[in-house]
Amino acid sequence: MGHDHHHHHAGTLPSKVNTAFIIGIALNFLFVIVEVVAGFAVHSLSLLSDAAHNLADVGTLSLSLLAFRLLKVKPNNQYTYGYRKTSILVALFNSVVLLFSIGGIAFEAVQKSFEPPESLPGSTIAIVAGVGILINTITALLFFRDKEKDINIRSAYLHLLSDALVSAGIMVGGIVMYFTNWFWIDSLLSLVIAALILYSTWQLLKESLRLSLDGVPENIHLDEIRAVVTNMPGVMDIHHIHVWAISSTENAMTAHLVLANIMSHEEEQRVKSELKHALQHKNIQHITIETEREHDVCSTQVC
Repeated sequence: MGHDHHHHHAGTLPSKVNTAFIIGIALNFLFVIVEVVAGFAVHSLSLLSDAAHNLADVGTLSLSLLAFRLLKVKPNNQYTYGYRKTSILVALFNSVVLLFSIGGIAFEAVQKSFEPPESLPGSTIAIVAGVGILINTITALLFFRDKEKDINIRSAYLHLLSDALVSAGIMVGGIVMYFTNWFWIDSLLSLVIAALILYSTWQLLKESLRLSLDGVPENIHLDEIRAVVTNMPGVMDIHHIHVWAISSTENAMTAHLVLANIMSHEEEQRVKSELKHALQHKNIQHITIETEREHDVCSTQVC
C-alpha cells in the first residue's frame, strides 16, 4: 500500500490586498464618524443605521486583515496547519455580527415609523450619503480583482458594494424628503438597509458555517473529482474521499485510489503526479493519496 503527500503552501496576503484593507478600514471609519455626527445633528435614523452598518463593516475588514496576518504563522506541533482556519472563523463571526446589526436597525426603524420626525434636512442627508457612495465605491473597487480568490476578500467587496448601494438609496431618499417633506421615508430606508444587509450576509453565513464544519467547499464537486480520476488509464476506482477547507484560500483532500494489478511502480508514480496536477486545477492544494491494488480490494469484497 503506497502513501503520497503533496503540500503546496499558498502565499501570504498580497501587498495590494493588504493596502486595500488598510485604506478601506481608514476611509470607512472616518465616514462612520461623519455619519454619526450628521445623524445625531439632524436626527436621521437612516444615517445612524447606515453608520452602524458601516461600523460593523470596519470590524469585518479589521478582523479579515487580522486573519490574513495569522496565515503567516508557521505550523507547529500543536497547530500543524498553523492558524489558517482563523480566516474561516472570522468570516463566520463577521456574518453573525452583521445579523445582530440587522435586528437592531429593524427594531429602531419600526419604533420610529410610529412616530416619524416632524422635519428632516433632506439636503444634508443626501450630501452625506453622496460622500458614502464615493468612499464605498472606491474601496470596493480595490478588492474587485481578487474577490474570487478568497471568501474574506469577496465578503469585503460585497459589503462595500452593498454599502455604496445603500448610500445611493439614502441619497435618493434625502432628495425626495427635500422636495416632498415625506419624512417617514427615513424609517422606510432603515428597513430597506436591514433587508439588503440580510441578503448580502446570508450567503456568507452559509458558506462560512459549512467550511467551519469541514464541509466540502462550495466550488468543489466530488462527482467532478471522481470523473477526473476514473478517466485516468490504470485507475479502477476512488473511494474514501474527504475534501475540506484548511483556510479561506486553501483546500485539502484525502482519498484511496484503486489501481490496476498490472500497473508498475513507475506508472503508479506518473498517475499520482498527473492526478495532483489535475486536482490543483480543481482548487485543491493539499493532497494525500493512499493507493491500493485491485486484488487488495477484491480480497475483501465480491468483484
